[in-house]
Amino acid sequence: MAICRSKLRVTGTKFHAGLIMSARLASAMILVAVASLSTHAADSALSQLDQQCLACHSAKGLEMKLANGDVLSLQVQGAVFTKTVHNKIGCAVCHAATSFENHPPVKRKIAGSREYSLEMNRVCQSCHAPIFKLYESSIHAALFREGNSYAPVCTDCHSPHAVMAKASYDAASGAPCSKCHDPIFNAYAGSVHGKTGLNCSNCHRAHDVTPATAGDQLKNACLGCHQGALDSHRIWLPNAGRHFDAVSCPACHSPTAKRKVDLRLYDNVAQERVAEREGVPQFETRARLAGAKGAGLDAMALRSLLRGFNIEGTDNRTTLRGRLEVTTGVEAHQLTRSAQAIRDCAKCHQQGADPFQSVTVSIVGSDGRSVRYGAKPEVLNSIVSVDSVGGFYAIGGTRIKLLDWLLALAVLGGIGVPLGHMTVRWLFRRYAKKISGKEDS
Repeated sequence: MAICRSKLRVTGTKFHAGLIMSARLASAMILVAVASLSTHAADSALSQLDQQCLACHSAKGLEMKLANGDVLSLQVQGAVFTKTVHNKIGCAVCHAATSFENHPPVKRKIAGSREYSLEMNRVCQSCHAPIFKLYESSIHAALFREGNSYAPVCTDCHSPHAVMAKASYDAASGAPCSKCHDPIFNAYAGSVHGKTGLNCSNCHRAHDVTPATAGDQLKNACLGCHQGALDSHRIWLPNAGRHFDAVSCPACHSPTAKRKVDLRLYDNVAQERVAEREGVPQFETRARLAGAKGAGLDAMALRSLLRGFNIEGTDNRTTLRGRLEVTTGVEAHQLTRSAQAIRDCAKCHQQGADPFQSVTVSIVGSDGRSVRYGAKPEVLNSIVSVDSVGGFYAIGGTRIKLLDWLLALAVLGGIGVPLGHMTVRWLFRRYAKKISGKEDS
């Protein structure tokens, strides 16, 4: 059986030119024999055809040099492959174009290892169409459609010849998510969730993973496990429901994180966040035009930006909704026990509070992630931002003093009307008694 061609090699010690071919062949045969002995029990679960494939492909160091200089490993560990979910279908289902008559193909050229991964990714779709449909709606697929050829595809998360069942993924190592999101996983490992053994899929769906900053996904993920959280917060937190709408969970439960206010463009008619049109990005261009030389949006620039989004539609269709959140994804995963969470209202509800010194304006990008543009903290003192604070307004809790005055007047008016009514009634009764007394006399 031929295992060596000009483009295939088994690495080994260099010998004299006259002996190199025989040395390579001998080394390959020894490696195959050792591999066969160590995996004999495992290989017994494989078909005869698969065992024939592994007779060569279990050899350590078997590889192929590609056109761009990449080296593609051709080794398949039989013991591992036997335990995979694909061991029943065997080699030929995924490698349908390969047969013993034409293998290894002399004329086949592969541009590079990434190109080969993308080619084999299409093979996955042939069996896993429903899962691939979920993947198409994910942030990973969106990045790939935007031209990022290194955005995750099937083989980046699932090792081609070691695809295990979902239950086999290692929560302790974070595999496969930690391969790309290592800083986030390291932060998560030290969090209250990481220490209890929860893994990424408890909060993020596996194949249709979407940005946590989009919609209410993050809040819903938290409440999915902590179903009594709202009721327990109502015991001590005023306006708990509004806080849940306008304050992200990590803003309080990641106490060392830096917090900020994100003013989100919101469509009042569709009742959802405003999103960029695919292929026609407008937000950053409009923000730069409205802003002063990229120094951040001031109150008038923010008004101009809103006017630009409302010019083609209903007046006040696009408004602002504010949200208090942490500044990075790493901080969002540094959750602590509830006893260590922020419970001091003065952390936010006081003049000059730190979270209100960092402000952004955002829109949902075409890939589902938030696209942000900086704004000056002074915009929170403007009536332009009234929609952004309406969701969690409390007297003294916003930066807009006018709202405090309006609330005070409303309270006084609310008290004044019944007091005035009672006073008029008292005066009328007194006057009526006086008239009645005169008539009796």
